[in-house]
Amino acid sequence: MKFTTVPEMFIKICDEFADSKTAYRYKVGEEYLDMSYEELRDKVECLAVGLLDLGVRAGDRIGIIAENSLSWILSDFAIISIGAIDVPVFPSLTAKQAEYVFNDCEAAVVIVSNSFQLNKILEIKPNMPNLRHIIVIDPDYKSSDLSVKTINGLIDRGSKLKDKDERRNLLIESVAIINPKDVFTIIYTSGTTGNPKGVMLTNENVMSNVTGVTDLDIIKHDDVFLSFLPLCHSYERTAGYYSPFSKGATVALAQSTETVATNIQEVSPTIMTTVPRLLEMIKKKVYAGVERGSGAKKKIFYWAVKTGIDYFYATQNNEVSYGLKKKYGIADKLVFSKIRAKTGGKLDRFVSGGAGLPIDVCEFFLAAGFRVLEGYGLTESSPVIAVNHPDSIEPGTVGPPFANVDVKIAEDGEVLARGLSIMKGYWNDPVATKVAIDEEGWLYTGDIGLITEKGNLKIVDRKKYLFVSTGGKNIAPQPIEQLLCQSAYIEHCVLLGDNRDYITALLTPDISMLKIVAENFDIKYDQDFELINHPKILTAMKQDIDRLQNDLSKHERVRKFHLLNESFTVESGELTPKLSVKRHVVERKYSFLIDKMYDIG
Repeated sequence: MKFTTVPEMFIKICDEFADSKTAYRYKVGEEYLDMSYEELRDKVECLAVGLLDLGVRAGDRIGIIAENSLSWILSDFAIISIGAIDVPVFPSLTAKQAEYVFNDCEAAVVIVSNSFQLNKILEIKPNMPNLRHIIVIDPDYKSSDLSVKTINGLIDRGSKLKDKDERRNLLIESVAIINPKDVFTIIYTSGTTGNPKGVMLTNENVMSNVTGVTDLDIIKHDDVFLSFLPLCHSYERTAGYYSPFSKGATVALAQSTETVATNIQEVSPTIMTTVPRLLEMIKKKVYAGVERGSGAKKKIFYWAVKTGIDYFYATQNNEVSYGLKKKYGIADKLVFSKIRAKTGGKLDRFVSGGAGLPIDVCEFFLAAGFRVLEGYGLTESSPVIAVNHPDSIEPGTVGPPFANVDVKIAEDGEVLARGLSIMKGYWNDPVATKVAIDEEGWLYTGDIGLITEKGNLKIVDRKKYLFVSTGGKNIAPQPIEQLLCQSAYIEHCVLLGDNRDYITALLTPDISMLKIVAENFDIKYDQDFELINHPKILTAMKQDIDRLQNDLSKHERVRKFHLLNESFTVESGELTPKLSVKRHVVERKYSFLIDKMYDIG
């Protein structure tokens, strides 16, 4: 079924499935509750009428600063169904950052999740001349401000104003006049090179992207998703929210990123959107557990992984021998079936995006019987440009471009994209729009890439991240960082070397693995941070790094490294909400250590 607008999709899918299927599962206390498509539609219609009665009109911008929840979804569908424009932001934004975004888009209403977020908005409210109302999702708050209302109060208000048939007809009429080229959401970029820019996405943009996803048959109508990535981000918005909805699938909402391991057992999903960091953490946790086992268990595990990888590549080339098939059956029974059982027993697809997925991580999950579909895109492209096909996966690539997206590689290696999914432009910033999109409609992604022999897109690195050594050598740091993160000892790696004589690295270690090394060497310590400076541990890490970079060119090899005694986190500013490293933040924060590695100062 094809749709021209997101609100049209909402109406038609709710009509088709009504009480026959569960739309969302959400946890209250210790129990997951179900909401049918019919119940969802009724809640959205009541909220939409409540917003209209509040004075919200088509074209008004409504901010959302809230964690994932069913109310987030109700708010989104209600806002866009009356032709208003929602502006979702990460709840981790400071009050000052939220003030910039909501003033830039001239938000008339802001929806917040709880007292903490409410206080942010109340703090900046005197500086927001366009703000008329604040809507709180959690009713447990304290404020005497007359502009503050609860979302449940608005839903009740809509329910009392009109009966069910009147609400339904009102929403149908409202949705019918929405144009596919109307902007329905503004998503602000991270602002790593200045103030955030508001990406204007139209219904046509996003629905063409949803079509690209569903045409590949990645999602089935009987799928159960586990959603944990931020809904305010374009990746989860399209791939983990609108795309499943377009097929009538069921989405279970994780309580938080910290509860994914528990929630996965509770809901037994069949598919998940994820970021590479989660897959890396799962792999390292599995390997750490193996290292604590007996020699026989280690031998069986590593044999199974090698067998699984061989089996995967043989299946891709239709070259599976009887012997290999039999070996894989044994490996699956002894090792892989136990890994899959820990993911609820039904999970068979991961869609990975937001950053590059290391090949070794991809191969491990493929060996274990999961289909890992790495994709690529930008907020400005709604966001997906390319993704691996479920039945044709080439690790190390992001698959072929969507059929409705044109891709070409510029002379300098930059990936350019063109199609219906490319944004309308940046809000109130025509100059930045012209820089991003040329007169022929090509979006300049800022990524360096190439097309493989199989026709798949391979992303090499960010154009702005390419190093040029003092010897004139071009170096792409991301592949080297991914290579070094194969080390069991390394959690994060940030390469340095632009306009320098040689390459260095800042590393955050996996403390649990350093403890194993300490135990093997009988190293005595009182505090964990003592491990990062111990000569024997540093020697073990250097040996592992040298092993991994043995095949690199001399100018690409890390000559010096420094272990940090603090992990990178979103809260401390080194990681984005997608868990990608903010290189510029790390370089600025640890500049004194970087200078030491280059004998400066």
